[in-house]
Amino acid sequence: MTSIRDKSVLITGAGRGIGKRLALGFALAGARVGLLARSQAELDLAKLEIEQAGGNALRIRADVRDLEQMSAAVDRMRVVFGGLDTLIVAAGVQGPIGPLLSTKPKAWNETIEINLIGAVNSCRAALPPMIERRSGKIILIVGGGSGHSRPNFSSYAASKAAVVRFAECLAVEVSDHNVQVNSVSPGSSYTHMTDEILHAGEERAGGREIEDAEQVRITGGVAPEKQIQLALFLASERSNHISGKLIHVNDDWKRFEHDNMKPELYTLRRVQKI
Repeated sequence: MTSIRDKSVLITGAGRGIGKRLALGFALAGARVGLLARSQAELDLAKLEIEQAGGNALRIRADVRDLEQMSAAVDRMRVVFGGLDTLIVAAGVQGPIGPLLSTKPKAWNETIEINLIGAVNSCRAALPPMIERRSGKIILIVGGGSGHSRPNFSSYAASKAAVVRFAECLAVEVSDHNVQVNSVSPGSSYTHMTDEILHAGEERAGGREIEDAEQVRITGGVAPEKQIQLALFLASERSNHISGKLIHVNDDWKRFEHDNMKPELYTLRRVQKI
């Protein structure tokens, strides 16, 4: 995908999970990747893996909850890579598992702060240089609960649903600046969150969640290549006509590569029929 080669891409939550998978995928596609996370050890390992595969990566240790740190991260991307073409917001936590009244308010609120406010801070920091250049792509990674209810995971679901609506609003606000904003639901993948669900047990997580997590642990879940290809498409010029959408990795998104999507399709309400 030539339109990605030599583009600068900042990925939050790039130390592990979906963020790390996307970082590896974008680096292999020729992008210059900024790896942003709180853990120095995870950043070191991700950078090593990318460089061993022949890619180019920059480590940036920062907390998405701190707007000043995020602004400094974007400034560093501009100094080292000459700009910022794409922002991928993958930083997030699962938060407390269990019925609302059994969860600690501090942990519940912290989930909102990291998943939602962290996403907002990332966009606040990344948008000025994109608007200045009249070009940019923002991809927000959401997940289970963003398009449907998810009992016992209320803080995660509420935060991710809010991120989707935030993306829809932001997409309209920056449309005149040639910046596209979309949300991606990457599907179930085996990450540390899978282990958190299994560790919580059926009493707190619920039988359906445990069954799904066990299946993901066995199969690995959605293939990383499917997640990477969707993100690469949304970061490329081939998706300039698509913005403000919530797209699941298993959606038939390729059919919209050359056609405009109807306004009511692929929104928070997940209306998909044409």
